[in-house]
Amino acid sequence: MQLSEHFTLEEMVRSQTAARVGIDNSPSPEVVANLKALCVHVLEPVRAHFNSPVIVSSGYRCPQLNIAIGGSKTSQHCNGEAADFRVLGQSNIIVFKWIWHNLDYDQLIYEFGENGWIHASFNAHRQRNMELTAVRRGGRVQYLPGLAA
Repeated sequence: MQLSEHFTLEEMVRSQTAARVGIDNSPSPEVVANLKALCVHVLEPVRAHFNSPVIVSSGYRCPQLNIAIGGSKTSQHCNGEAADFRVLGQSNIIVFKWIWHNLDYDQLIYEFGENGWIHASFNAHRQRNMELTAVRRGGRVQYLPGLAA
């Protein structure tokens, strides 16, 4: 099922962890609608601007999958409102800054620098345009306000 021109439902629910441990990561119709909005309002504009594939490493996570990977209890991934991704051939910081200055979103997180990924969320009813930076300190993940690169 196509969610937008370049993104399918299959890629937005794909999970190696779910496949490995036998978790059914099938989304509800409401989650599918949220994924579609995320693709249309965030991922497609990113792909169009950079004219390069957007590689989604994590999209929708059912609650059981979110627990299995140690995700936050309030993760927007569980609502189909968030994706973790990289843009082929682009630095994460350049993509992050472009989204920050050009799109509306709920949260935008620069996760673990150039060796990490970008987390972007979109909620049709709430666009906080909140920027954060995720870093590892003392074996724990901390979220710093803004871009701390």
